[in-house]
Amino acid sequence: QYKFRDLTIEELKNVNKTYPNFTFSMNTYTFKDGSQKDLLNFSGTVPVKYGNSYNIPIHLWILDSHPFAPPICFLKPTVNMGISVGKHVDARGRIYLPYLQNWSHPKSTVIGLIKEMIAKFEEELPLYSLSSSDAARQSELLSYIAKITEGETDMKSKSKIGGGKNEGCYNKITVVGAGDLGIACVLAVAAKGAAEKVVLLDLSEGAAKGGPMDLEIFALPNVEISKDFSASADSKVVVLTVNSLGNAQTYLDVIQSNVDLFRGIIPAISHYSQNTVLLVASHPVEVMTYVSWKLSAFPKTRVIGVGANLDTERFQYILTNLLKAEVLAKDAWIIGEQGDDKVPSWTSCNLVANQMEAMAARNSREEVANRAMEVLRGKGQRSWSVGLSVADLTDTILKDKRKVHSVSTLAKGCCNINSEVFLSLPCILGTNGVMEVVKLEEDQLVQEKLQSSAGSIHDLQQQLKL
Repeated sequence: QYKFRDLTIEELKNVNKTYPNFTFSMNTYTFKDGSQKDLLNFSGTVPVKYGNSYNIPIHLWILDSHPFAPPICFLKPTVNMGISVGKHVDARGRIYLPYLQNWSHPKSTVIGLIKEMIAKFEEELPLYSLSSSDAARQSELLSYIAKITEGETDMKSKSKIGGGKNEGCYNKITVVGAGDLGIACVLAVAAKGAAEKVVLLDLSEGAAKGGPMDLEIFALPNVEISKDFSASADSKVVVLTVNSLGNAQTYLDVIQSNVDLFRGIIPAISHYSQNTVLLVASHPVEVMTYVSWKLSAFPKTRVIGVGANLDTERFQYILTNLLKAEVLAKDAWIIGEQGDDKVPSWTSCNLVANQMEAMAARNSREEVANRAMEVLRGKGQRSWSVGLSVADLTDTILKDKRKVHSVSTLAKGCCNINSEVFLSLPCILGTNGVMEVVKLEEDQLVQEKLQSSAGSIHDLQQQLKL
């Protein structure tokens, strides 16, 4: 059942050579959504020096998509050990490390993971020795901890007694990334009320800071904050807001850094939510939507970027309310590449039959559109405004509204574009993402601009290492 069996076996052989005390087995792991899989796993101790020398017991589960997805890691305390909750370990003994968050084959290996685990544990010891009275209480709790390290979860317990709702029935959204944009998306989606549950996946290192901490303090209903990819299980929509904050020197380096970040995220998200719609808000949105599509292997209809949805809504508002051109606004869209190269277009032509009158009407339309674009260029894209746009898109998807939005979608085959690039086009959205791309009015200038954007994006993508 392992997709990359030979690679997995070879790596575990290396682990066995380095740590001969580990014992290997095949057992059933139960995920948070109650689903189960037979997975390879191993347990044993790793040597840690923290003043004295300690042998720290660990238990690692190898996912069937290994080595492209990181292991699931737990401490395995004995009856006389207590868990020291810290920035790398939670109260259940689940282990969180930068190495896991940035997992990327072939650079990342289980041996490398264990080495980082030892290094982090030498900075902050994850276990402590219990007194006899504490040990007695610990023994009562150990069965629960043991169940978790064997893959048991609260979800399974609820399903056994019939007291829990199947998480797969929820209108659940996961927002990946706890920066300003991620927080804005969570708040906007929660305010919209379309989702029964919103998960904020915080991939930052260490304890909660800033926005995530404030969300925890004020405890919004139906909002969960987690560092665990499994918390995203069975999401109907996953919103990607993460951007690398590395020390890249060039624009290409910045994008490659984002690609490297996504390599550690998309496979895990795809594993836990195999039928989700990926909604990409990371920059540059066209490229990162393409990267998400490639890494997830999802159908093109279920990978979309926020694209020009915000610009289109503003454009239509300006036409209707500021320029009093409501008839034009109804079929008006901003399409193409997000940023300065975006272009206005229409999905139908409301021009009269007479050629002279048609030309005059077209010139009038272009004049109004140019005025609207001038106003639009003065509007920045703040985190909260993009968050509102994301909430608008997720509302359409979750409620299967079949509403038209200008979003980044695979543009190959449109306007004589032959390369695999994502550009904003008017799309009918529903539960499964893009249902149909709406046909644009033929305009040679618009087509040339789209082809130019497609060419530059494709050239950039060719330089990336996926």
